[in-house]
Parts: sequence; C-alpha cells; structure tokens
Amino acid sequence: MDTIEALRNMVSFPFDVYRVYHLIAVFCLVTLVLKITKLFIRRKQSIKVLEAFPGPPPHWLYGHVHEFHQDGTDLDKVVNWAKQYPYCLPMWFGPFVSFLNINHPDYVKTILATTEPKDDITYKFLIPWIAYNILHISPTCLHMSTGNGLLVADGQKWFRHRRLLTPGFHYDVLKPYVKLVADSSNIMLDKWEKLAGKEESMEVYQHVSLMTLDSIMKCAFSYHSNCQTESGTNSYINAVYELCHLTNTRFRYFPYHIDIIFHLSPHGYRFRKACKLAHGHTEQVIKQRKETLQDGNELLKIQKKRYLDFLDILLCARDEHDKGLSDEDIRAEVDTFMFEGHDTTASGISWILYNLAANPEHQQKCRDEVQAMLVGKDTMDCLAAIAVQNIAFPVFDPLRFSAENSAKRHPHAFIPFSAGPRNCIGQTFAMNEMKVAVAMILNRFELAVDPSRIPKKIPKLVLRSLNGIHLKIKKIE
Repeated sequence: MDTIEALRNMVSFPFDVYRVYHLIAVFCLVTLVLKITKLFIRRKQSIKVLEAFPGPPPHWLYGHVHEFHQDGTDLDKVVNWAKQYPYCLPMWFGPFVSFLNINHPDYVKTILATTEPKDDITYKFLIPWIAYNILHISPTCLHMSTGNGLLVADGQKWFRHRRLLTPGFHYDVLKPYVKLVADSSNIMLDKWEKLAGKEESMEVYQHVSLMTLDSIMKCAFSYHSNCQTESGTNSYINAVYELCHLTNTRFRYFPYHIDIIFHLSPHGYRFRKACKLAHGHTEQVIKQRKETLQDGNELLKIQKKRYLDFLDILLCARDEHDKGLSDEDIRAEVDTFMFEGHDTTASGISWILYNLAANPEHQQKCRDEVQAMLVGKDTMDCLAAIAVQNIAFPVFDPLRFSAENSAKRHPHAFIPFSAGPRNCIGQTFAMNEMKVAVAMILNRFELAVDPSRIPKKIPKLVLRSLNGIHLKIKKIE
C-alpha cells in the first residue's frame, strides 16, 4: 500500500514550467563551467609542454592570430620566423589551441615516419565537407554510418582504403591520362588564343582551375563535362573556393571552434550551403558512372582491365574478405579526390606560370627544352616523355632543383607531397598533369607579369592570391 501511495503522489506532482527552465539553466551553466575548466586545464598542459621551445611571444587572448592580417604578407612572416627559430616554434591560435610548427628536416622526418592519426583540430573542420555521417532509421533499428576519405581517415580504415585505392595510381593507369590532360589543356589554350595580345592582363587561376577540374573528372571519374566551355562561373569551383575560405576563417576565429556557435553563425550557413553544392556535384558524377556500369558491355570492358580507374575501384573493388566500400565511403573519397585532384594542381600550375613570367630567362630555357623534345616527333609521345622526366621547371630559384643541388639537399627539406606512410597517393598524377600543362602552355604562349597586379600570397587550404594571378600572354608565332 505504501508503494501505491508513493506512486500516486508522484503522478500528482504539480508541473512547474519555471522549475524546468531553472533546471535546464543550471544544467547549461554547469556544462559551460566544466567545458571552460577543461579548456584551461588543456591550456596549462600545452604551456608546460611548449615552454621548452622558443618562439615569438603570443598575445594572451589572440595568440598569434593578430600577427596574420590576411594582406599577402602572412607567408613571409612565417618564413622569417622559421629563419629566427630554425628547428621549430610554438604557435597559438586563440587562448587554447596551440601547434608546434616544425622547420627542421630532421624533426620533419621523425614525425612523418609515424602512423599516428592527424590532429583533431584542423582536419575536424573539413569533415562536414569530405566525410559523411548519415543516420539510418528503420522500423527495427537506428544506426549511424560514417564515410571518411583518405585525408581524414585513420587506423585500419585508412590502411584498408589506401590498399584498395593504390592500384588506381599505377603507372599503366596514369599513362593514358596524358592524352586526357592534353585535351583539357588544349581547350583552355584555345580560349587563351582569343585573349592573347591584349593590353590588359588575364586572371589565369580561374582558367587553370577549370582545366584541372576537367582533367580530374575525365581521368579519375570517366566523366566528360563541359565545365571549360560553359558560360559563366563554375558552381563547384566557387563552392570549393568558399569552403576553403570558410575553413580558414573557422580555424582563425576561436569561438568558431565550437560546433554550435559556428553552426548558428552566418559563416556556418554559408559553409553548409557550399557543402550542399559540392556534394551535389560529386553525387552526380557517381550516379552517372553507376548508370554507365549497368551496361553489360561497359562492365565487361572494365572487368578485362588489369588496372581500374579511381572511381571504378571505388565502385567495384573488394578486399580479402570480399567487402567493398560503403556508399558513404565512396562519396567521401570522391569528394576528397575531386578537391585534392584539381585545386592543389591548379594552385601549383598557376604559381609556376607566375614565376616563369617573373623570370623570363628561365621561362625561355624551359620553352627551349620543351620545344627541343617536340621537334619532329609525335606530340602525345613527347608529352608522355615530358610527364615522366624529371624536368626542373623553375620555381623562385631554379638552381635549388638542379640534380646537383637536389642530391645535396636533405630528403625532407622539400616535401610538397608530404612523406612517409601518409604521403600523397596522387603525387605522380599531379606531377604529370602539371608538367604536361606547363609544357603545352610554354609551347604556345609567352608569359609576362602585370606590374600593376602583383599577386598577394595568402595561405588557405592551398596557396592562393588575394587579388588573383594576372598575366599578360602573347601567342608564339
């Protein structure tokens, strides 16, 4: 009877909405205090760990963020700090996030030799873009499936994906891509023919971005688009630019490290909108390839190949347990390689062109070397040879890349594709594409800088220019 009476009293307990609000407010306050306490404990630990490493003094609130004005001088500041602190230096982004910036190649070698996961700050901000978390709801169960690309995956998942995807970058797979890259480059150069010889300079980064996007879609995804000839700007390239900018903004602005604050902010809204555009583009590529593979003749041709294209590997490959990639993993890998396969090479090609334009004597040496290889020979065969040769296209100081100086240099002093077990899986494709595109450009055009529009370097996810990369081009007769 006592139990029944107690239950009755519980049921008859009056509902007070203000009491509920009070409990919610207390819970939120306690959670906030615990979070702040945790951050200060982490700050104290970081200060203790980093006190052994000298570096520029940080501001107590901003850290070193206030030193970077996003005005084109940020990269120069980091280079000057590296000269002042040649081994490594601590850098703070806000009061709680710190990094140890490694400058010495021996330190770099030690770190890159490990298989430890990447940091949980920088790459975390990329996950909504190049990873998928999908909630599946059915009458019998509720579960979350995740898909991570190679860039953000770790552990056994990374190892399995790397093993499955490596054959997609075999020499026999990459060799036919030379013609596809050349075709995309020719489309761009035909457009340049109409713009050559004019007094005003041309912004090349946008042109090169369209060309590299066209190339990666043809080569890795068997997708033939008209992105270079369509009127107007390309929505996917604009989305990638927006995502890179917003990821950089979020990293620099400490309150945006908190998911809910970023999600509710105008920048968070723009980020989700750009993600939707980027995901829509990659899903269209996957959908078209799946439809093509439903054709029995096409599927038979693929099955006879010794090495599969990148997207065909994603769709068809199986591991030793006869298990393929999930739909989420496929989309994540396509998003990863769609970005990494075009924006990075677009940056590399654009800055090579600028430096060749700024150093006309080296530009002419490269042109002479390219034209000497092309004389009296089949163009495609020559381009294939250029792609696999170690031609030292000059960047800033060409002599740094001579055979003699490269042999003297520490192998970890210059690592554009990283090194160790997590080096860039697509580095051979990227180098082939850059060499073929630059060779074709030099064979048809002379490049000159626009003194009134010198690029202002700004590090984002890739190296960009605040004001674009403007060059004057002249057709070679």
